[in-house]
Amino acid sequence: MKEYKTIREVVGPLMLVEGVEGVAYNELVEIVGGDGTIRRGKVLEIDRDRAVVQLFENSQGLQISASRARFLGHSQELAVSRDMLGRVFDGMGNPRDGGAAIIPEKKMDINGEPINPAARDYPDEFIQTDISAIDGLNTLVRGQKLPVFSMSGLPHAELAAQIARQAKVRGEGERFAVVFAAIGITFEEAQFFVDDFRRTGAIERTVLFTNLANDPAVERIATPRMALTCAEYLAFDCDMHVLVILTDITNYAEALREVSAARREVPGRRGYPGYLYTDLASLYERAGRIRGCKGSITQIPILTMPEDDKTHPIPDLTGYITEGQIILSRELYKKGINPPVDVLPSLSRLKDKGIGRGKTREDHADTMNQLFSAYAQGKESKELSAILGEAALTETDKLYAKFAEEFEKEYVNQGFQTNRSVEETLDLGWKLLKILPRTELKRIRSEYLDKYLPKEDGEEKA
Repeated sequence: MKEYKTIREVVGPLMLVEGVEGVAYNELVEIVGGDGTIRRGKVLEIDRDRAVVQLFENSQGLQISASRARFLGHSQELAVSRDMLGRVFDGMGNPRDGGAAIIPEKKMDINGEPINPAARDYPDEFIQTDISAIDGLNTLVRGQKLPVFSMSGLPHAELAAQIARQAKVRGEGERFAVVFAAIGITFEEAQFFVDDFRRTGAIERTVLFTNLANDPAVERIATPRMALTCAEYLAFDCDMHVLVILTDITNYAEALREVSAARREVPGRRGYPGYLYTDLASLYERAGRIRGCKGSITQIPILTMPEDDKTHPIPDLTGYITEGQIILSRELYKKGINPPVDVLPSLSRLKDKGIGRGKTREDHADTMNQLFSAYAQGKESKELSAILGEAALTETDKLYAKFAEEFEKEYVNQGFQTNRSVEETLDLGWKLLKILPRTELKRIRSEYLDKYLPKEDGEEKA
């Protein structure tokens, strides 16, 4: 441990220390004030014998002439233990629920270690969220990164809580946990998550990290890394299947931009740092499965698109790194449909790997394709009707328009408190497809039509 009295300058959250030796990037620093108070920070940049330190707390009232910087020789770590399940922590890993401090089984660097690409196992096992729009059409798979793209004012917090509450893995003896990181949210939002998990009992298998809007920006950058470090311990040391929910990634990116501006870095698109892509990738790529390890990490990052713009740097870069996206729709929300999942532009690139016989049900792929096709055609028919009038539609077009209406009302509009197993979701899909003539169901094999398509009263099974 090295100590220096050569603090030369403090600008906002940044501090310059001169005459340093053997200091490493990301190393933790303690700043001891003249009155004995201790602030913490980390090394952000090194230039010969000068180190730029980023403070975790406010620098207000710090007298640099009477203060000294103590370099601790290691980067930021999280004390981890199985006892973290059922607990609430702040963004730096300190208990926020009034409980005792965790007695660590080990300490882990929050920056993690890259997973060797050759050691990665291909994601192909189903995670059931009990939400039809996800399970039936944009299936989540263990080890996948599937973000939710939301807009300001839409109920993404309720959707996040519903996924955390309902998600499960199928199969006996499989252990499942949720790590939930709330980044830059208000106290009311944080309390909503804590109360919801406690009310439903989901808290018992959940670890919560809550970074509030009035907490320092640098803590916001650490919060998702704390959550992912906890998830890595539970997955790869405790053999659990872990679902990590990060909300809101936009607040994280804003904090990154704020710190970048304080460092006077050359800005990239919309003022965000040029390394935003690699920084987001360092978070998202910590999801996955490792060959030979029983556990897995699946990620659902949630972000609000600034100005509802899909081409904004945050959703744009996230889309490049992750395997699909769930998009929420303001139009559906105005119709009173919850969760307002916009099915057609949403996509899970790994859905085909996690469905079918032995995973969900044999008819899943065929019905999914048919529902997508019928809903797209039904929306076209509704648009045509709005422009030319209903008289311009054929009888089949009218059936498709009716299907689209019922699909949104019954299939997508599930509410935030309803659990639907994947079998119930598939059966509901068949019930809706009954609206269309059998001759229109061209994407489903005839043996599945015979087996699963509901029969009219008096109609005999084939």
